[in-house]
Formats: sequence, structure tokens, C-alpha cells
Amino acid sequence: MKLCRQCHSLVLPFFVVFFVAGVSAYLTWLTPSYSEVGTTELIAGSVGVFLAVAATLLHYVSCMKRHCRHGSSPGYRQDTAALL
Repeated sequence: MKLCRQCHSLVLPFFVVFFVAGVSAYLTWLTPSYSEVGTTELIAGSVGVFLAVAATLLHYVSCMKRHCRHGSSPGYRQDTAALL
């Protein structure tokens, strides 16, 4: 497993993930609210969209951190226990 100090210390991608998930949930809330949909369905749909988008983007960000391209930088090191 690659352990990159540059990628490991960044928290900005996680804030972006939750911002995008929040905007998606808000737009999901707004779209059916103009029709005759109950409050329970609005909440369930918005929470479902938030969880789906957040889970997908968190998986993407964690994969990007794990497979970063900083191999030539001096902050790069490789976990020798993972190689065995």
C-alpha cells in the first residue's frame, strides 16, 4: 500500500465530497417538493441521495489517495509490510 504524506494529510477532498453530497440532497429535496409528495418521502429521498453520493465519492477519494502519483516525490514511502 502506498503511504504518501502529501495525500494523507489533505482533508479538503473530504469537505468537497460532503459539499457535493449536500448540494445533491438539497436539489433532490427541492425537485419533489413542488409536487404532492409527502414529507417522509422527501426526507427519505434526500437522505438516500446524500448517502449514495457521499459513499461513492468517499470511495473515489480514498482510491485516489491510495493510488496517488507522488511516487517520485521525497515524501513518498512504501509500506514494506504490505509487500510481504
